[in-house]
Amino acid sequence: MSASVDVSQLVQVVGDAIVVADPQNIITLWNSGAQKMFGFSAAEAVGQPLDIIIPERLRARHNEGYAKTMETGQTKYGSDLLKVPAAHKDGRAMSIAFTVALLHGAGGEVTGIVAVIRDETARFQEDRQLRKRVAELEAKLAATAG
Repeated sequence: MSASVDVSQLVQVVGDAIVVADPQNIITLWNSGAQKMFGFSAAEAVGQPLDIIIPERLRARHNEGYAKTMETGQTKYGSDLLKVPAAHKDGRAMSIAFTVALLHGAGGEVTGIVAVIRDETARFQEDRQLRKRVAELEAKLAATAG
């Protein structure tokens, strides 16, 4: 037995952020997960460029890659999990992990891109602290052994 799924409702209730942008890098869909994660309401985000969540120092590189993807209709990332810095509405730095997929119209043309995003900030900070502690312990061990 197959149950019918309300895809619109599904997009809004999942915990991860789901963001869709058109070929011009303009946000066209911003779910409730994106609002919780980045702090922008859908009304604030839809119609804005993806730059609102991309740190200033990475925008040129992102926009160049985005334009190339829209032009060629191909992304080199496929189903890879990408891990990059992001920016919250309040200006704080974030670490996110996401997958992307191209969206196509009936004629096969690229109509946009969808990203499913998870906030990895806490885990990234924990990993960094762990690496720092391991380095400290290795240095202490080397000092006592030498």
